[in-house]
Amino acid sequence: MTTLDTQPPERRMAAPRKRARTFPRLGKYATHVVMITGLLVTIFPFVWVALMATHSRSEIYSSPPPFWIGDNLAENYIKLLDVMPFWTVLFNSLWVATAGTVGAVFFCSMCAYGFFAFNFRGKNLIFGIMIASMMVPPVLGLIPFFLTVQFLGILDTHLAIWLPGIANAFGIFLIRQYMVQSISRELLDAAKVDGASEFRIFWSVVLPLIKPALATLGIVMFIGLWNNFLTPLIVLSSPDKYVLTLALRSVQSIANSPWGAIMLGTFLSMLPLLIAFLFFSRQMMAGLTAGAVKG
Repeated sequence: MTTLDTQPPERRMAAPRKRARTFPRLGKYATHVVMITGLLVTIFPFVWVALMATHSRSEIYSSPPPFWIGDNLAENYIKLLDVMPFWTVLFNSLWVATAGTVGAVFFCSMCAYGFFAFNFRGKNLIFGIMIASMMVPPVLGLIPFFLTVQFLGILDTHLAIWLPGIANAFGIFLIRQYMVQSISRELLDAAKVDGASEFRIFWSVVLPLIKPALATLGIVMFIGLWNNFLTPLIVLSSPDKYVLTLALRSVQSIANSPWGAIMLGTFLSMLPLLIAFLFFSRQMMAGLTAGAVKG
């Protein structure tokens, strides 16, 4: 009999168990490496824009490009104000994004409440057509959109940018599904027994219960309107009504574009989005994960 056979069973199993414990540890390290790599890839564009905002045009085009903080920040800020009315277009973008977000949250929640609380003929058909409309590329509706805006007389106004999207299919679907998961019909019936009107039920009972979904829709709409470039390009023609995306793009078409100033304007345009996400990220995550766990 060999020496291995004479050893106790506990000692013979010790080596395999030790090897088995190393595999979960290696998997944990690999997961951390992947997550850190993804984080670096995600934040690199923001860091790169911030660094380039402190350099001159010649330094940006140098080889290799500078990976340190420069000393041209003040000069780039002066150039930014020279080539475009930055704070005016920033206010225009803020106004468009805020108005469109508030309107979308209110009207999408009202439409979603109608699909959730009422039964009427053709309800499922209308809801299905609305969901199917989300599969149509927005580019196909540009010409009808322009003709409609022109017919309504709101061409070259900020109203033409945010008004058409305040009752969109995505927002209605998102909030309606959240209502199905989080609101019981017995609660609505109890409110009706107490004498509350439909709007009172919607405003005082339903809205407080769907705050995560409202925050999710608000962030999605705010980011979409803030980054919107195609719609302002079609409907706006007056430079004093430009939004940030359109104004920054127009600066790139001039000779010897001041890329340091453009990078500074781009970085400043990111700050409202970061602030909005920091304030509403928790509600957004709760809205996106609603219904994912039973119990």
